[in-house]
Amino acid sequence: MAVKPPFTDLEIAKAPAGFYEGYSLPIALISKFSMAMLVIWALFWPANANGVLGSVNWSLLEGFNGFYIVIVGFFAVFLAVLAILPQTGRRLMGREGEAPEFSNFSWFSMMFGAGLGVGLMVFATAEPLGLWGSNPVVLDGDTAANSEGAVEAAYRYTFLHYGFHAWAIYVVTGLSLAYYAYTRNMPLTIRSALTPLLGKHVNGLVGHIVDVLGVVATILGVSVTIGFGVSQFVDGMYAITGMDWMMDMTGEAPKPGTVGLVVALVMIMGMSIISAVSGVGRGVKYLSNLNLVLSLILLLTFVIFGSFLFAMTTYASALADYLLNFLSLSFGAYGPQSAESFAAALPAEAAPLASDLYAGATNAWGSLEKFQSGLTGAAAALPPEVQLAAYEAGTEGRQFGWQAGWTTFYWAWWIAFSPFVGLFLARISRGRTVREFILGCVVAPALVCFAWMTILGGTAIDLELTGAAEGAIIGASNTAKLFVTLGEMLSGGFLSAITVMCVVLILTFLVTSADSGILVMNTIMSGGEQETGVKHRIVWGVILTLVIGTLLIAGKTNGGADPMEALKSAMIIGALPFTMVMGLMCVSLTKALYRDGLRDKHGVMEASAQAAE
Repeated sequence: MAVKPPFTDLEIAKAPAGFYEGYSLPIALISKFSMAMLVIWALFWPANANGVLGSVNWSLLEGFNGFYIVIVGFFAVFLAVLAILPQTGRRLMGREGEAPEFSNFSWFSMMFGAGLGVGLMVFATAEPLGLWGSNPVVLDGDTAANSEGAVEAAYRYTFLHYGFHAWAIYVVTGLSLAYYAYTRNMPLTIRSALTPLLGKHVNGLVGHIVDVLGVVATILGVSVTIGFGVSQFVDGMYAITGMDWMMDMTGEAPKPGTVGLVVALVMIMGMSIISAVSGVGRGVKYLSNLNLVLSLILLLTFVIFGSFLFAMTTYASALADYLLNFLSLSFGAYGPQSAESFAAALPAEAAPLASDLYAGATNAWGSLEKFQSGLTGAAAALPPEVQLAAYEAGTEGRQFGWQAGWTTFYWAWWIAFSPFVGLFLARISRGRTVREFILGCVVAPALVCFAWMTILGGTAIDLELTGAAEGAIIGASNTAKLFVTLGEMLSGGFLSAITVMCVVLILTFLVTSADSGILVMNTIMSGGEQETGVKHRIVWGVILTLVIGTLLIAGKTNGGADPMEALKSAMIIGALPFTMVMGLMCVSLTKALYRDGLRDKHGVMEASAQAAE
């Protein structure tokens, strides 16, 4: 059978003149319309938006939690196979003999910059501490929360959420974009990655839908990142100035208030729009350089004044534990536990009280002690051993709730963020082999994330383990934990200086994340063009601001404890369709690599406008 040349005749119709000159009208208009509807809904009916998004989100988690877990495990294994196989690993992403565009040092430096961002500033302390108190090992009753024995499990799941699996998500998108861009000279846009499957159909409605899903996922992924970052920025400003108007003082610990969040968001997004308008060459580059310097200063501060020996010991043991449990972490999915199955697992004397026991026993955030102390009436009168049996009967429900609330949330976040990070990784990797790209873009940034999490988070845990912090760090909000840790570790003028530096670092990370996101959205809508119109960057900056602001406000309606809830729900919903697109990317890339291997054998090198091959 004759081997046909690959299909590369990608034609994205663009407006020849007017406001949308150089842009695909269907992609731009559908993306804007969907975001406008979301903004109007959240602005005028915030309580309804918050409630409906939360309900839909939970329904999707009940039905697709296992899908999210398994497909991310598949991404990691898929990339490992591509890197190991000689015929795929050595394939060059570029023309034969083409050298890498950047030196190894510059390439790794840029990847480190991509690995350090708003997420790590917020979660470097919050993630290990949160998992120290709640993780599947604790839920099984194998160790006590916030104990020395829970540290290993805390970092097992910290490394899961920020390690090879997370970067595999980015690399699936990045490798797909880079391969077609540099071996077939196709545009850096999402639909290019599906040409081996869809052929000429990518030039029509199907291609538009694929790109729109990429734009929507990017908007919502960037929105969640900025939402967390803005909250931490407000916490930092409060730590510096003590201004109460920015905070919600009604809870046990101060949290960013609605007014503070909106004011900070408008200020930061205004700066982001200015940076995006100035272009990558000036705005993004200069801010990225500043980010790297300030990040190193913060890391060195923790190395010198923090618990560095504890952190490095934890790093080594946690990495070994993560690798030993890699496959079970990759594919160990849980489903929801129904009230009927819970009742069937209860001992006979507790069965009549199943409805009173179900909620507490399946609560992923409740320990055995909390479960027992929350019982009332006849349930409280049950013997302790029966209460323990009832709690154990709800283990599957607790594990599902935990996995959906932690791991699946992260997988959806990274998937929504993958067009953004994947496109960046693709841009800097021309001339690399598939093996270099996979190992360099999965392993190197993950190891940096591990170091960041163990040095900062390990110091926070050690301060609590030794009793020095006396529960202050655990009791702080997630976005305030970094500043509380610094307060327990440092004092005086140096503490003030480092706190101010952290706020500046958060600010610059936020601006670079937002303006890079704006540029990526415009790249997709312009059919892969890297230089896009200034007015469209401004428009999308404003849209992004409105999406984040209205959903933050919606999250606080009806006494909502977490302003991020509506944003997170919208992001998980928006990420699901793009997860399916990424699955097709893997199938498409497999076909492309196999067919290109055959073409090499048969000497078929030229591209064609024929059906997909």
